[in-house]
Amino acid sequence: MLTRGLAGSVLVLLGGVVVSTLPESTLLLRNEQLVALRGHEAGRMIGLAVVLVGLGMLAGAWLGLCRTLARDDAPGGLELVRQATLLWSLPLLVAPPLFSRDGWSYAAQGMLTHIGISPYDWGPGVLAGPIVEGVDPRWMDTLTPYGPVPLVAGSFAASITADPWLLVIAHRAVALVGLVLVAWAVPRLAAWTGVRPALASALALASPFVIANGVGGLHNDLLMVGLMAAALVVGIERSWLWGAALGGLAAAVKLPGGLVCVPILLASLPAAAGVVDRGRRLAAGGAVAVAVLVGVGVASGLGVGWIHALGVPGVIYTPLSVPTFLGGTLDSVASAMGLGLAPHTFADAFRSVASVLALALVGWFALRWPTGSRTRALQGTALLVGGFLLTLPVVHLWYLLWVVPFLAALRLPRAAAVVVVAVSVVGGMIAPLDSSLHGAWVLIIMGSMYVALVAAVLLLSRRGRERILHIAEVEWLPVP
Repeated sequence: MLTRGLAGSVLVLLGGVVVSTLPESTLLLRNEQLVALRGHEAGRMIGLAVVLVGLGMLAGAWLGLCRTLARDDAPGGLELVRQATLLWSLPLLVAPPLFSRDGWSYAAQGMLTHIGISPYDWGPGVLAGPIVEGVDPRWMDTLTPYGPVPLVAGSFAASITADPWLLVIAHRAVALVGLVLVAWAVPRLAAWTGVRPALASALALASPFVIANGVGGLHNDLLMVGLMAAALVVGIERSWLWGAALGGLAAAVKLPGGLVCVPILLASLPAAAGVVDRGRRLAAGGAVAVAVLVGVGVASGLGVGWIHALGVPGVIYTPLSVPTFLGGTLDSVASAMGLGLAPHTFADAFRSVASVLALALVGWFALRWPTGSRTRALQGTALLVGGFLLTLPVVHLWYLLWVVPFLAALRLPRAAAVVVVAVSVVGGMIAPLDSSLHGAWVLIIMGSMYVALVAAVLLLSRRGRERILHIAEVEWLPVP
């Protein structure tokens, strides 16, 4: 099981070198065989097939791990999960950014910060040389919407090396800090709800979805959600002040990380607290979180420039965004009917309505969600973050990392558990079909057919169905 998952990760690494964007000056591209593979569609299809086989092996190994943990007599479950996560992540530590080019942008933004140019004022396009060779052209002249924490980390790495691949590895190490925080927090969250810590950790740490998108993709979202999970534990088990501070630090990675402050502060109040008490506590906790967020920016010299860069992700349209998908569907219908409307008329309108709904959700939650309960705080975090995701104008696959630790620690009904397990498998296997293959429609179609076939074997065959049902039907109770 562990060996199969490790072999799968090695295949993902090898195939990823073929299908991923690489800087033109990288030493690997001096290999004529690799250049030939990358330069022909058949070669890239072979690379994609290797990646998908590797992800399939990871998925099978992970289901086997969950099945082992589902047995009452499984010894050392939590240690087994952590060992699997370490082994399966190890080959990917040196990989280029997989399934997205964001990692190359992170490297360039860190270099900008290091040389004293604010990424909140300038895009990577002001740089030249290898550092920008892998950056997606559509982000070359855009400002970064991220908080100061990843920029400071990138600046530190850039003070040591200017090699973009080494900088990517450094950013992956930063993402793994988030994974370590999740590993620390999830067993504690699971203890609140009576979920088996080992099974919860397997879902939050070692699933194909987390390995592919969090480790392989090295997105800042993994660090953000790690800080959110740690904030929830610290804020409820120790002090709401420290929880709010960690929530502010999560917001200093990506602004939605600050959402965790609301359930922390509500849980710190007595049961059935009134509106006035809620308002006071939320104002105090919000002040702490904002002070940390602004303080990190001021201390780093970057200030709060991220405020006017928050709209940058909205320049693209992604089908995983509910308002964008609904509005885009109506735009397509209007275009087919020849109504003569401007492009994205309905999509932009739905996005605006969704933004209002997001504010309404946070307001309702602050005023109506039960206070004084750590279990309700965990449930509320999953609800608030999940609901916020449904209103975002842009949603990438890896944004779903935001809810993983909180769902993993909840005691779910069987049907919901089956869905979570299935999404963890399929969400990992479709990771390669994102922007790393932008424009390669034949590859995407072929890859989608392959994933559909493997998913059918894993999820719909009798053996695969029995595996998932066996995992989902277990009473996820903690070991006494």
